[in-house]
Amino acid sequence: MTVTKITLSIFALSLILNSNALGQSPKYRSEKLVPVATFGDRRPIGVKVSSTNRLFVSFPNRGASYKYGLVEIRNGREVPFPDDTWNSNIGDPKQHFVNVQDLYIDTDDKLWVLDSKPSSGGSIFGNDGGMPAQGYFKLVKINLKTNTVDKVYTFDDLDKARSGLNDIRIDTEKGLGYLSDPGQAAIVILDLVSGKTRTVLKQQPFTVADTSVVLSYEGVEMRDKDGKPFRSNINGIAITRDNKYLYFKAINQLHLYRIETRYLADAKLNAEALASHVQDVGIVGITHGLEADKKGNIFLTTSTDYAIKYITPDGKLNTLVQDSRIIWPDSMGIGSDGFLYFSCAQLNRDPQWNNGQNNTELPYTVYKVKLP
Repeated sequence: MTVTKITLSIFALSLILNSNALGQSPKYRSEKLVPVATFGDRRPIGVKVSSTNRLFVSFPNRGASYKYGLVEIRNGREVPFPDDTWNSNIGDPKQHFVNVQDLYIDTDDKLWVLDSKPSSGGSIFGNDGGMPAQGYFKLVKINLKTNTVDKVYTFDDLDKARSGLNDIRIDTEKGLGYLSDPGQAAIVILDLVSGKTRTVLKQQPFTVADTSVVLSYEGVEMRDKDGKPFRSNINGIAITRDNKYLYFKAINQLHLYRIETRYLADAKLNAEALASHVQDVGIVGITHGLEADKKGNIFLTTSTDYAIKYITPDGKLNTLVQDSRIIWPDSMGIGSDGFLYFSCAQLNRDPQWNNGQNNTELPYTVYKVKLP
């Protein structure tokens, strides 16, 4: 396997190493951070913004607090989207949301909704997450001009006992969907015409979690009641707006990687040949969601130092905003109003990682910050 290296500045490494050096939580406050919407005890995950600045937010089904799987924020109010039926808990699961995980708006302004409830074998939470033996997955394509569902993909050929589809990105040029699959430690490629999938880069050094990387907050490592640390394989992904590169990263990895999509689209390449085209972008630290803007910047949400960062096209890592309210920042959306919108999942504050104690700070909030 050949890995091409793109060098980042020394500044990048210093940003990562200083976050928990004192073994206590740093306190940051930034006037740049603007609350957009609050949701009580309902955890927002997916956040995306259309070309006309329509804001969409999704929620996983966490039981008693569940209200909607997907909403549009209109004049500060939540409106179930695309309608009440899709946000119902009854009827054919192919026609309503089960557990919305991620959102994406493609270059044609179509909204893609990844409805993903992994099995216990594919979930980053394992059996503690209350997951079934077989996962359930679908991808819903919504036309934002008509606010109606165009198509539903059901991943009939996917290994539902091991898969854990997490993030979705759409290549409108090649007619492909790229999905991160931490359950299989792989990228799943969906043919948007046939509905068939291919699983690539499986169990490679750049898609598997680094066992030496353990997340730590307030000087305490993120471990469950059995002492097992939180661990996720390939998780966040981003596609550049010209569809040229797919960026990807495991949460428990310090390096960011990318590959040209023309290689992902080439089904004739064997595993070794495809892996040889992966490029190591450099050290960026522990991150979650990824997003690309039209300028070629790659944004990264980083929970261990309460920040949103971005890599410029020339390879420099910068901090966009740092604030103690940014607790496990997750999904991002870029608005036509010049702001970056993002959710704060607070996953590290869940009882599972805090000896049964719920340390989340309500209300859950979606924020925005001015783009560079």
